[in-house]
Amino acid sequence: MQLPLDVIAIQKLLPHRYPFLLVDRVVEFEHRSHIKCFKNVTANEPFFEGHFPGQPVMPGVLVIEALAQAGGLLTQLSQITDSAGKVFYLVKVDNAKFSNMVVPGDRLELCVKLKRTIRNMALFEGVARVDGEQVACAEILCAEAKA
Repeated sequence: MQLPLDVIAIQKLLPHRYPFLLVDRVVEFEHRSHIKCFKNVTANEPFFEGHFPGQPVMPGVLVIEALAQAGGLLTQLSQITDSAGKVFYLVKVDNAKFSNMVVPGDRLELCVKLKRTIRNMALFEGVARVDGEQVACAEILCAEAKA
């Protein structure tokens, strides 16, 4: 695997598509350990139309979703629990904290570490930053979809 991975390579690993694909680039990856990705937040994101007119702010739940998608990439790239081609769903979020707003023009840095795997699940620790400053963090549990 050659880094960085662009959105075309990401789409081969994740089922998400516009407007819900929230990872634009993978810049760092260590097998079964961690991943660093970016999401370029642009003014034309569809959620800004209603959140909030005149003062656009990326919804915190979408920041958490972006971290979960980065975790999905870590899972797929590491082929954790024989994950190749399988779909994982976000099943639990713990200790979510939001410390700053994400606005148009920001580059959201998504850093996710694999804490452990449990059967068909993976537990991640995620931190989102803008310009080096933490904007959100959470523990995220994802599980493989049942056949």
